Amino acid sequence: MNMLRKTNKNDIDKIYILYKATASTLGGLARDKEEITEEYISNFVTQSLSRGLSLVIEKNGDIIGEIHAFRPEPKVFHHIFSELTICIHPDHQGTGYGRKLFSRFMTIIQDETQDIKRVELIARESNAKAISFYKSFGFEIEGCLKHRINGVSNKLENDIPMGWLR
Repeated sequence: MNMLRKTNKNDIDKIYILYKATASTLGGLARDKEEITEEYISNFVTQSLSRGLSLVIEKNGDIIGEIHAFRPEPKVFHHIFSELTICIHPDHQGTGYGRKLFSRFMTIIQDETQDIKRVELIARESNAKAISFYKSFGFEIEGCLKHRINGVSNKLENDIPMGWLR
């Protein structure tokens, strides 16, 4: 049975397992497996619960997907959800779970958080599939951060900032 719901503090351990598995896949996340720590997971879950939004999708008791974003600290940015990250377990990528999770995330923003006027993310240039996915939800490319990321082939590549505006 699948369940898509808001994240809670009790999900941290299962989200940690999800992120470790995804980071173990080449190009799965911007972070390496060693960079996925309990502190990292606890930090973004805490920030998302206090000043943002996080959703998970469960299958048979395991969290197979998570998405989150939150308001940056300075008050001048409180109309923004930033640091948007979506993570789908490698065994479930390409099955529609990511689209379902992202769609629900954007619906909640549009329907329940009228004070959020902008959602932003950064995608690596070589990840054309992700860029196309984000565009399908109304995100637009807003520029290029040249040679910002050391890509999966150990070659410097561009990061692509994208934004959705209400």
